[in-house]
Amino acid sequence: MTDDLDQIFARIEQLAQTRALPGVARATSYGTPALKVRNKSFVRLKDAGTLVLLCPAEQKTLLMEISPEIYFETDHYVGYPAVLIRLAAISDEELSLRLEDAWRFKAPKKLAAERPTKPPATD
Repeated sequence: MTDDLDQIFARIEQLAQTRALPGVARATSYGTPALKVRNKSFVRLKDAGTLVLLCPAEQKTLLMEISPEIYFETDHYVGYPAVLIRLAAISDEELSLRLEDAWRFKAPKKLAAERPTKPPATD
């Protein structure tokens, strides 16, 4: 099962690498693959089809209202600054943006300030 989760998590790692998020390291959280920024987890795999993404409460509410087919929560996550994502329902482009948002949410302010808000244009 761990190998399956690692294969699924490879998508998340690749998107984070493509965004060139500084200070990111692979880790585990609750026995599943995770990404941390300076030892603070910002995303982890909950199970083979679900990602746990840390985010501010206001953003969580907005995401669940706008795209309930992608973003949701269970009773366990009510009141917690994390939203659940159905991996099969989210595009790489949107997931990439959410990963950067989560990184900014958990990254030390100094590190986040060193990164431009918008990634550089690619030709």
